[in-house]
Amino acid sequence: MKKLMLLLFVFAVFACKEAEPRRPVKVNSGSFIKESAERNRRILEAEEKLISEIIKIDSLNEYTATSEGSWYTYLLSNEVSTYTPQTNDLVRFTYALLTLQNDTIYSEEEIGLQTYKVDKQGLFPGLRNSIKLLKEGEKAIFLFPSSLAYGYPGDKNKIGVNVPLKAVITIIHIETDKEESTP
Repeated sequence: MKKLMLLLFVFAVFACKEAEPRRPVKVNSGSFIKESAERNRRILEAEEKLISEIIKIDSLNEYTATSEGSWYTYLLSNEVSTYTPQTNDLVRFTYALLTLQNDTIYSEEEIGLQTYKVDKQGLFPGLRNSIKLLKEGEKAIFLFPSSLAYGYPGDKNKIGVNVPLKAVITIIHIETDKEESTP
């Protein structure tokens, strides 16, 4: 009986010990993130070089670089209007997506007329930024590195992994946000 009591006492003493936190078996060094960032930098540099070569070859058009990292040239310009779409405006537009080698991925007919509430709906980053640069009635060609297009995942249909794109965008109509324009 004494042995049983001693055993219970020893068990009780060790059972009251504070729980020791579990440690991870493997410590991540962060190398995957560093390697991924470096790989993305190399991809972007290669795509920017390709886009620069396309711009040099296209001597008929003058391209403008955007602050976001895309390039564009006007096919139709509206010299009368000064208004570009602002947040909450409703924009009707058409666009086509092509490879940088001018192979059609999605035609304007496939995509159809789009209605977009500026900055409130999901479009790929390059298209979202480009719409805000054009005025009503304007048509432009935009060149996007893959990071501003569909990026790594693609569109899970016709656009593959890390594919830079050319977009031909036409702004049909801009309906200003009535709440913002009322004083």
